[in-house]
Amino acid sequence: MLAETICSAVSAAGLGIAAVTAYRKRLLTALRITAYSLIPVGLVMTGAVGWLASTAFSPLAWAGFGVLGASWALFALTRAVERRRGVRAERAAAGDGKATPVSPSASAPALRQGTARGSRPATPSAPGSSASPASSSDDFSDIEAILKKHGI
Repeated sequence: MLAETICSAVSAAGLGIAAVTAYRKRLLTALRITAYSLIPVGLVMTGAVGWLASTAFSPLAWAGFGVLGASWALFALTRAVERRRGVRAERAAAGDGKATPVSPSASAPALRQGTARGSRPATPSAPGSSASPASSSDDFSDIEAILKKHGI
């Protein structure tokens, strides 16, 4: 009974604020305030407030929340163990049980497809350019060649 009275008072106050806001010609804001202030009355009318009030003071309901929390914790624990075992199973399947190291160049994009590593593909030089070909150790030689080709 007390919860219903409080919800009605909150809604009445919200509708009053909405009326003042509408009087000040802020109609969109007034409609939004009206929508928010009707929520508590709607909850009282559906019975949700009564259910929440009876649940909040029920020891059986709090025990139920405890059981739900324990269930969630068990799900989280089994998920963590499953993830951990999955990683170990992949390592064991890979070979000797240890993770194999990956070379840094394994994930590098293949800029020079079709050529052996360390050799430079033949690039035609732009007419009238006196630039000498870059060494194979130069990482930006491909980029420089593209820029020179476009005259940049």
